[in-house]
Amino acid sequence: MVSKTYISPKIGSERENGNLVKMDSTESRWVFQNDEEDGSEEEGEESSHRTSYESEEEDNVEQRLIRTGPRIDSFDVEALEVPGALRNEYEEFSLGRNIVLAVQTLGVVFGDVGTSPLYTFDVMFNKYSISVKEDVLGALSLVLYTLILIPLVKYIFIVLWGNDDGEGGTFALYSLICRNTKASLLPNQLPSDARISSFRLKVPSPELERSLKIKECLETSLTLKKLLLMLVLFGTSMVIADGVVTPAMSVMSAVSGLKVGIASVEQDEVVMISVAFLIVLFSVQRFGTSKVGLVVGPALFIWFCSLGGIGIYNLLKYGTKVLRAFNPVYIYHFFKRNPTQAWMSLGGCLLCATGSEAMFADLCYFSVRSVQFTFMFLVLPCLLLGYLGQAAFLMENLTENQQIFFSSIPSAAFWPVFFIANIAALIASRAMTTATFSCIKQSIALGCFPRLKIIHTSRKFMGQIYIPVINWFLLVSCLAFVGTFGSINEIGNAYGIAELGVMMMTTVLVTMIMLLIWQINIIIVLCFLTFFLGVELLFFSSVLGSVEDGSWVLLVFAAVLFMIMYIWNYGSKLKYETEVKQKLSMDLMMELGCNLGTIRAPGIGLVYNELVKGIPAILGHFLTTLPAIHSMIIFVCIKYVPVPVVPQNERFLFRRVCPKSYHMFRCIASFSAVSSKCLG
Repeated sequence: MVSKTYISPKIGSERENGNLVKMDSTESRWVFQNDEEDGSEEEGEESSHRTSYESEEEDNVEQRLIRTGPRIDSFDVEALEVPGALRNEYEEFSLGRNIVLAVQTLGVVFGDVGTSPLYTFDVMFNKYSISVKEDVLGALSLVLYTLILIPLVKYIFIVLWGNDDGEGGTFALYSLICRNTKASLLPNQLPSDARISSFRLKVPSPELERSLKIKECLETSLTLKKLLLMLVLFGTSMVIADGVVTPAMSVMSAVSGLKVGIASVEQDEVVMISVAFLIVLFSVQRFGTSKVGLVVGPALFIWFCSLGGIGIYNLLKYGTKVLRAFNPVYIYHFFKRNPTQAWMSLGGCLLCATGSEAMFADLCYFSVRSVQFTFMFLVLPCLLLGYLGQAAFLMENLTENQQIFFSSIPSAAFWPVFFIANIAALIASRAMTTATFSCIKQSIALGCFPRLKIIHTSRKFMGQIYIPVINWFLLVSCLAFVGTFGSINEIGNAYGIAELGVMMMTTVLVTMIMLLIWQINIIIVLCFLTFFLGVELLFFSSVLGSVEDGSWVLLVFAAVLFMIMYIWNYGSKLKYETEVKQKLSMDLMMELGCNLGTIRAPGIGLVYNELVKGIPAILGHFLTTLPAIHSMIIFVCIKYVPVPVVPQNERFLFRRVCPKSYHMFRCIASFSAVSSKCLG
């Protein structure tokens, strides 16, 4: 139960063992603290030695929200600061560094959404021909407002601010919720977790009462905890599936332009060239985000300029009547005239917003401001011009409903644009691949995925990682999809399912953050949930209507990934609970004495286990099977904390496990569950 009584902040100086300790108000923060927690700073050293190991066996229930000052380290009570460790400070970026980040943002984050003009209209008009020009205006109006509502309003203006101190993605949202509520199913939380300097909670306010009620409901309901985890795992499985479909869709749509430039090229040849491109793409993934981002960033800048330039050319050549599509009444007329065809075209229309989730998932690589600025002042204007230009071309060429983008290119500029389009498609494929790496890393940290080798590819930009096993798994899966479908029209429907699955889960999780953490007006929260979830369900109904075309394969693929993650999480929880039940009691250790009933040989013994409290059963196994045991024993536990970053000097928590004469200690190494920044 959470108490609603708050303690006022203490600013100035306090006394610690007879000495004055300066309390800087800028370092104080609000945390949940147990009412029965022992080991206060006012107790003497003798009292600290007596109670420190006993407190590990107690579970506190009553909590209150207090404001605390800087963390004061003590070997017996709290923690030992690592000698020579440097605090992980956020550095101020210079102008040159900001330019570098802007270039990398283009090369990593916006490749996916930037290549959507290659295939959006093709998939929309695939299943029926264009009969009248008003159909083009209706379809264009759908695309324009989808771009404005989903990538711009939802993600750029709202979702990006739901990041966990710079970390984005489904698991980052889940970690943010777990930090503010005890929603994690793995019972390894400690009161000391809240003393990490980056463990910030909301300052008490009148709106906090509603948040506390929701928090209490979530913490006391095992069903709600499981439902929350299932939503997160479903979203993550869709992100991984998206990482498979995105390269296939982007590369094939770009290579298909060969059929416009060279009439003799067949679809089988397009598939073979696409396979070769994909192999090259995943082979260079190991060079890292910063290296590849700097190389491909300028190329994507040229692509966006080409996209906008071609749009302007077509508007000047074929007329500006398509500007009327900014009037949403054309959407109404489109559905009134052809309700079935308009509903089926929604699945293709959504493809213009592909890459929206990548903008959020790849946020760990860049800042919110850089992503927002680049999208609003470069990416979105060029995308709008590109779609307006294609629509202007279609208004005068109603029969050209396939390969619309390449058909609308001026003949003199076809091959240069084709070359840039293929480079942009390869870049787009990397956007969801890097997002997949981030989500997998976060799921591993939270015990929802098998542990894999993670390589950090940059020393300057923390959080840029590469997972070899996942990289080659994505390549094999991607090649299988290309070989199975062989057409962007069939892959496009599967692409829409993956994108919508992630978008809907993000909407639900951001709604929970609005209620629990942002604590904004309930009417605004309901409007956000109702509007965006309603729009996404409408799109989802369209793509599910074509699931028999083969996109069911993607649903099966995502379901298998979901089952793997859920079973692994269940096994991790069961393993931890078993270790807790089988841990040795403190009474037994007192009976054995300081020699533990055996010979204590000189040396230090490190025993790895996952217990954060108590003595693991493995020690009993050592005592019964080994003729001697080390004179000093340290139980080492690696623990992931739901914070964006763990400073180096707060990373290790040392405690005595038994009385001083036993020479037994516990070392808990805390790492971030949502970021690679804590790895230093």
